[in-house]
Amino acid sequence: MKYSTFPVQKITKSKLSSVNFDDLKFGRDFSDHMLLVEYKNGAWETPQILPYQPLEFSPAASVFHYGQAIFEGLKAHKNEAGEIFVFRADENLKRLNSSATRMCMPHIPKGIFLDGLKQLIELDREWIPVGPGMSLYLRPFMVADDPFLGVKPSGSYKFMIITSPSASYYTGAVKVKIETHYSRAAVGGIGAAKAAGNYAASLLPAKKAQEEGFDQLIWTDAQSHEFIEESGTMNLMIVKGNTLLTPPLEGKTILPGITRKSILQLAEEWGYEVIERRISVNELTEGIEDHSIDEVFGVGTAATIAPIAAIGFEEKLLKLTDFTQWKFSTKVKQYLEDLKTGKIADTHNWIEVL
Repeated sequence: MKYSTFPVQKITKSKLSSVNFDDLKFGRDFSDHMLLVEYKNGAWETPQILPYQPLEFSPAASVFHYGQAIFEGLKAHKNEAGEIFVFRADENLKRLNSSATRMCMPHIPKGIFLDGLKQLIELDREWIPVGPGMSLYLRPFMVADDPFLGVKPSGSYKFMIITSPSASYYTGAVKVKIETHYSRAAVGGIGAAKAAGNYAASLLPAKKAQEEGFDQLIWTDAQSHEFIEESGTMNLMIVKGNTLLTPPLEGKTILPGITRKSILQLAEEWGYEVIERRISVNELTEGIEDHSIDEVFGVGTAATIAPIAAIGFEEKLLKLTDFTQWKFSTKVKQYLEDLKTGKIADTHNWIEVL
């Protein structure tokens, strides 16, 4: 696929040989190059690809004081033949610019985002691991860097893309706790934006849950804590017979996941009834207890599908059936993995082949 190219300053010596590809951890190692473009005087400057390196910021940079920081996450996969596949990058750009609108930041032009992404992936193609659950994780992000201590939108920004060879985020089913004290997002807030502050606010309650033996949380609504929203950093889905349920996006307290959007479309095509509506904590817990709920799982870029094996609520630990026997989540996970590695035909035009 052709794309516009930007100036490149290549590394003098690759770090590739120092990385143990047999023992990759998610988001720990970073490839040789990165994309950087500056926004100044109301316009984006010429993007450039540089060796991966530290950046210099003023101590007064707006991002440190007022939190204008947004990001995205997507993956590149490579098959044995060396073909590279990128899943729905155009949707990541749409969501990034939606986040930018909410955080009062400039939009990223399509040419900078998509062409820069492709050039960077091609340049560091040897960093893409091959194998089940393996990928090159791609992290586009934008931060405010105006050196001014005043509460206003920054006048200058940095947009960057860095990449990281990674293995699976989760290797099995997870154990989660329903959170009824802390909140991830409120109506009118920034829950629908992929903003750094959302993740910072989640760290303490997630840490507390981990100290209790849980992997992650199921967030509930900020007003009453009666309705479920997200699961950790993932969208949440429930299967009841031939119905797929998930919380709705209308309140803008839930991140509009690209994996979420794709799975809902596939479920409809496969004959499932797809319902987006509020789901109460009671409906979830009672459905597990009376076995009317068949599957509960999180969906997102990092994990794709994360089956939930057990849910803690109040003093109870509610256990689900063996996730290896689940029909829908197993099928959709395999479908997406095969699609992202070119093993099956792309009938939806979701894949860019480099």
